Amino acid sequence: MSLAQHLTVEDEFECDLPEENVDHARGSWRRMSFDAFAPVRPHFDLTEDKNHREAAYKASTFRRIVQVALAVSFCFLASGIVFGFASIKPILVYEGVYSEFCDNSVEARRGRGAAEPCAEQEIRLNLLFIVASVTTNTSSLFAGYTLDRFGRRWCATVAAGFLAVGALMIASQGNNSKLDGYLLGNFFLSLGGTFIFLPSFQLSNAFPKYSGLVVALITCAFDASSAVFFLYRLAWDATDHGISIAKFFLVYLLVPLGIVVSEWTVMPKQRYHTFPELEKKIAKAQDDMADVHESDDEIPDTHSLLRVRSNRAEQRQERLDRLERIAGDFEERQDRKLHQVAQQQSDGIWGMLHGQPVKAQMKTPFFALLLSVTAFQMLRMNFFIATIGSQYRYMLGPDGEATITNFFNAALPIGGVAATPFIALLLNSCSVATVLTVMTVYVAALSAFNCLSSVPAGIATVVVFVTFRPFYYSAVSYTASKIFGFATFGRVYGTVICVSGVFNLVQPALENWLNVQLQENPLVLNIAFGIVGTLLAATFTGYVRWQSHKSSKGLGHAASRHNGSTQYGTVSA
Repeated sequence: MSLAQHLTVEDEFECDLPEENVDHARGSWRRMSFDAFAPVRPHFDLTEDKNHREAAYKASTFRRIVQVALAVSFCFLASGIVFGFASIKPILVYEGVYSEFCDNSVEARRGRGAAEPCAEQEIRLNLLFIVASVTTNTSSLFAGYTLDRFGRRWCATVAAGFLAVGALMIASQGNNSKLDGYLLGNFFLSLGGTFIFLPSFQLSNAFPKYSGLVVALITCAFDASSAVFFLYRLAWDATDHGISIAKFFLVYLLVPLGIVVSEWTVMPKQRYHTFPELEKKIAKAQDDMADVHESDDEIPDTHSLLRVRSNRAEQRQERLDRLERIAGDFEERQDRKLHQVAQQQSDGIWGMLHGQPVKAQMKTPFFALLLSVTAFQMLRMNFFIATIGSQYRYMLGPDGEATITNFFNAALPIGGVAATPFIALLLNSCSVATVLTVMTVYVAALSAFNCLSSVPAGIATVVVFVTFRPFYYSAVSYTASKIFGFATFGRVYGTVICVSGVFNLVQPALENWLNVQLQENPLVLNIAFGIVGTLLAATFTGYVRWQSHKSSKGLGHAASRHNGSTQYGTVSA
């Protein structure tokens, strides 16, 4: 799962100064960006952005539907396929990948066709997933930079290039022994996934009234993309192992080809106008003074002048109707804003660090706790994905392992999709403190079930894990944007992403400890993960609740945060 995952529309109105009269509070529109290298402009208003935008109201509804459908399809086929590692791992073992690193005493049964990997082979196979996971998260910074600097079309084209290189490296590994094609291939597949995932979110502006629904669909596609390897595994089993990894990835080259063709024929070159930009255009279209031009003095008679101005008014009204079909009429836009105001006023933690310099924000306990919880939980979840087979092989034996892993492979993509509406409802209706409380309960439940050696407990662990995983990553970006604000989001969240990715490089050491010192007994590690993870989550939750309570009691705090908020994952405007 990528830390870039979020269930939110891109734009938010932030108040800059507290005002006693909430109707006159000053503020500006911000955009969530994963470009950590962008300059922080605390007083920049999104409506003043002069970069070129595509006009959604000038494109037909059918064309925009096709664009969204293509974005969702390519996200499903490419954005997070590396997280289906548990499904493709048995195929890698069967084809003898890294079996040359097994000891001589077991080489005979650890080569091609083996059912179980040796310890060294398992560590090297799991390294493929570690590299893929770290790359997916850290590459968000560079994908965000490319997206902001060069636009969505070039970002998606680069993604197709990365996916093609990755697929070719894995497919041709048998003919090239000098490079580790499997490792490099997973690296490039991860890069390609991130570079296609981030620009897809911009298509939420194709339907501003339903932007939350579009974001939810793209997020579901990311969650479901782990099913690509699962479907390959089913086909591999159905053909009696007839579809080799090389054949699969040669066919997979059709995906980057499709991305390139669609980007340069159907998809918009740049992002569509955002909601605040549409509101500005609506205000301009409503101004009847636009019907009066300086050239009117050159029109000889009153009748001709009235006819010309009437034609201008009709064109202006037609443009206004098209804009309001896209963004909603005045009542709809006002209801949306009132809902945002009410949501913001109900959350005592909102705006706690808005407007502060990045360095000052990073020196706070909020940042330290967010970083600690994110890095640790990401390590915990990636460790579970990589070692679920070996864990339950030790705890339940081969038959129990098969039951749990088969269920996990199917539940991982389904769980993310099924949980998305509930995650959206939670983030869109609850305070940060409540969201973090749910997260803490999830962490404690996952920790408890993962320490029990029974098939029902294993099934429960998988169910909790596959629903917690998408919730956790969406909750992290939600919390960061609420506390730190969009103006510094790229820098703050970029640091969290990078440090969390680097921290995950300790996973090979943990796996070596599990396989060698602990002799594959996962109980000690699971207990340690559970205790530390629950304590970190509870500490973060407790601190946020304390600060939220203090903030809510402060005089004038409601006025400083009255205006606007982001709706997270809403399925309606």
